Amino acid sequence: MSWQAYVDTNLVGSGKVQKAAILGQAGGVWASSPGYTLSAEEQKAVLSAFTSPDTVLASGIRLAGQKFFTLSANDRSVYGKKGGDGAILVKTKQAVLVAEYTAPVQAPEATPVVEGLADYLISVGY
Repeated sequence: MSWQAYVDTNLVGSGKVQKAAILGQAGGVWASSPGYTLSAEEQKAVLSAFTSPDTVLASGIRLAGQKFFTLSANDRSVYGKKGGDGAILVKTKQAVLVAEYTAPVQAPEATPVVEGLADYLISVGY
């Protein structure tokens, strides 16, 4: 399956995620939903969020020009909120899944979709 298919089918296709991207930990965007563009600075911040969770907890995270307040962050997952909307970032062995959901979808609906895909990618070496 192509990386784009994971974004289109597994994330956005779930109906629980509105925008998504898969970033390579070595850099670069492997796939993204149409019109969802993370700047080079935002990509760098996403990747560094997992090595310095305290920083992202203090300052939040910016995705596609929108700033999210960080609810929790650790070496696997970062969860953000902006009004009724939210963001879920999950690190796998080689990639980082970046997903945004919008109200009325809530975190308990979107989180298992993103975390589940991350678990699958980890299980197959990615």
